[in-house]
Amino acid sequence: MAAAREGAAPARPAAVFDSLGDQPRVRDLLASAVREGRLSHAYLFVGAPGSGMEEAALALAQCVVCPNDGCGTCDDCRRVAHRTHPDVQWLTPGSVTGYLVDQVRDLIEGVNRAPSRARAKAYVLENAGLLRGTSANALLKTIEEPPEGVMFVLLARSVASVLPTIVSRCQVVPFRTIAPSVALDEVMHRSGASEAEARVALSVAGTPSRACDFLASPSRREVRRLVVRILDELGRDDSWDVLCSARDLLAAVRVPLKDVQVAQDETAKESADFLTASALKQVADANKRELTARERSGIIEALAAADSLLRDVLVRCEGVPQKIVNEDAAAVVDRLAASTGTPGALTALDAVSSAGDDLAHNVSPQLALEVMLLRIKEALACPPSFR
Repeated sequence: MAAAREGAAPARPAAVFDSLGDQPRVRDLLASAVREGRLSHAYLFVGAPGSGMEEAALALAQCVVCPNDGCGTCDDCRRVAHRTHPDVQWLTPGSVTGYLVDQVRDLIEGVNRAPSRARAKAYVLENAGLLRGTSANALLKTIEEPPEGVMFVLLARSVASVLPTIVSRCQVVPFRTIAPSVALDEVMHRSGASEAEARVALSVAGTPSRACDFLASPSRREVRRLVVRILDELGRDDSWDVLCSARDLLAAVRVPLKDVQVAQDETAKESADFLTASALKQVADANKRELTARERSGIIEALAAADSLLRDVLVRCEGVPQKIVNEDAAAVVDRLAASTGTPGALTALDAVSSAGDDLAHNVSPQLALEVMLLRIKEALACPPSFR
């Protein structure tokens, strides 16, 4: 990748790295690599979920395909941000056990094709710890010596979770865990939100960058409000109402996906004239996987909102003298705490955790939400009434 950047180094760090203020060491490392034209062909980002690895991968991909070295405002940068750029592929394991051999074969085939519209290409592989066996072996040579202008970014929990043969072919970039007080200050400074709003955003979104995005998205904030309302009404709902609530919640999660799908369709139309039928099918399959991944990400965010509220209920049940996170829903927290006790709150929290596990094991989102809400209703001493 370095050769592709010779003689084109910008005078200042790429604008897209401004979003990595909560990871200054990583920001400076990557910005320096871009500025000095010495980007690696393969990176391994390691850190806890919510540490900002995805944001860093997105910023790096924008630098790779942007004609202005990562301006953050051009059409290429916007497409990368929406995950609809044809030269930036995001991959997730095709099964609960790991990456599929067919996935890797399709990836390798795509690597060897010229970029569709940019000067280079980037491949981001999430959960790289699940890249094992035949799939890993098939990818080793490509990661070690990719074609000119191709970059890989692998994301994993830790170096130990990734095969040593893969680690040895990548530049490892560790992400630190951010102190809660630092994260809170960062969100308040960058978004202009109040402390109460920032605390809620962090509890739902995880990282300062995502929290700021959450605060700027009316549709995502509406999902959180809907979660609060649904939990508040469980005591008055019968089983049919609970199933309808799960349906409504899933519909709300899908609202932000409409813009992504429109962008994908526009890109597909632009590519139709110069891509083969096989390549177009691969793009369509990748777009479908991306929509599915984004939907699941939205559901996980809804689960985080439920988890946050129920943790506040547990605080009230235990009589812990500390501020609750969901101050704007204090009345809801008090009502739920009054209807249950510590065992019920813990069981309800376990239902949320189980829903996340169900999603990870490819249980349908609708079913996962239905089961979760019915379990929470029972846990909070609100037995279902049948019509």
